[in-house]
Amino acid sequence: MLNTFVRQNYHLLLGLLCIASLSGILVAGLWPFHAPNNQVAWLKDRNGLRFGEYGTVMSTGALAGSPSDPQPCSIELWLEAAGDNGGAIVSFYAPDNPLQFSVNQSHTDLVLQSRRASSTGRAQVQGIYVNDVFQQARSAFVTITSGLQGTAVYVDGKRPLFVTVASSERRSSVYVNGTVPRTDRGFQLMPCDCTGRFIVGDSPRPHGAWSGQVMGLAIYASELAAPTVRRHYDTWTNIGRPDITEHDQTRALYPFDELSGHIVHNRAGTGIDLFIPPAYTVLDKAFLHADWDEFSMSWGYWMNNLKNVAGFVPLGLSFCAYFALIRKSKRAGFATIILGAAVSLTIEVLQGYLPTRDSGTTDLITNTLGTWLGVLLYHTARAQWELHKGWAQEQDS
Repeated sequence: MLNTFVRQNYHLLLGLLCIASLSGILVAGLWPFHAPNNQVAWLKDRNGLRFGEYGTVMSTGALAGSPSDPQPCSIELWLEAAGDNGGAIVSFYAPDNPLQFSVNQSHTDLVLQSRRASSTGRAQVQGIYVNDVFQQARSAFVTITSGLQGTAVYVDGKRPLFVTVASSERRSSVYVNGTVPRTDRGFQLMPCDCTGRFIVGDSPRPHGAWSGQVMGLAIYASELAAPTVRRHYDTWTNIGRPDITEHDQTRALYPFDELSGHIVHNRAGTGIDLFIPPAYTVLDKAFLHADWDEFSMSWGYWMNNLKNVAGFVPLGLSFCAYFALIRKSKRAGFATIILGAAVSLTIEVLQGYLPTRDSGTTDLITNTLGTWLGVLLYHTARAQWELHKGWAQEQDS
């Protein structure tokens, strides 16, 4: 009885299958269909901001600087992570180098990362990994200070016991008598790294949001010595702001003591405040990003491509069957591949307006490949069915 129902209503079933596959792809590619609310809220019991799944705070202006200026840089962060997933805590942005420098969380580790063009013209990524900075339900006061001697990292006014240094894809460990590491000379913040606009709680690109609480942020145009780092830590954590002097050359100071509103004022008096937008916003939203710029050897990159291919196989299979059996098209496979590419292009164009999604040509290629595999699967299945049908007729005769 089931076979009889399928034979009599196959055109309806094919139509439903086409609608289901197309609807599933559109939901997977465009959800949540709009920019979500900016999940940033003032803390109720202390100074600071809480960042949710999609939260971002942006500077209203850019910190001035020049690559030729040999100015050192220091950053202080008083924060508490919501979990061990990770994201960008503070990112500096310039149009010609959107990912120039960022302070990140990776599970329980603190990661400093800079990206700049090498002598070959390709982007070179360098970073420092500081292990076990983010403990559960515990705040951390992080000081990053860089000068001519390299970059030093302090946690709660002291240097951490273990640091992992990474340059591009290579990593090495740094020990000094198994305890306090030396200043890392292999990683140095360039004068242009701490300039431009900066973002708190997110990256300039999609999928960089960080969850947690930020109780203090300061940026200095000087290299802070160990006694100064300790003094700042004591005063930040005791009275909610650092004991600064003119020698510190404070460029930005945010104690997050407003407790309400959409503006976080810069107490250093340079006029560069922080703005909390009402809707979640990505500062540098790429539109149809080139596939060679998206390429990565990471496991996540290949898994994402595999999902994109697999996601369009049902569309290729169902629409090829529909065009061949219902529309009686002689070029059902070609029409289906064109349809798959058009659907993918539409999604990628619309994703260019969604801050939570990526818009790139890699997805366009993998989606079209998945459609082609669906067409191939239909022709293979139909060939097997025709072969089986011919064999059954031969046996009956």
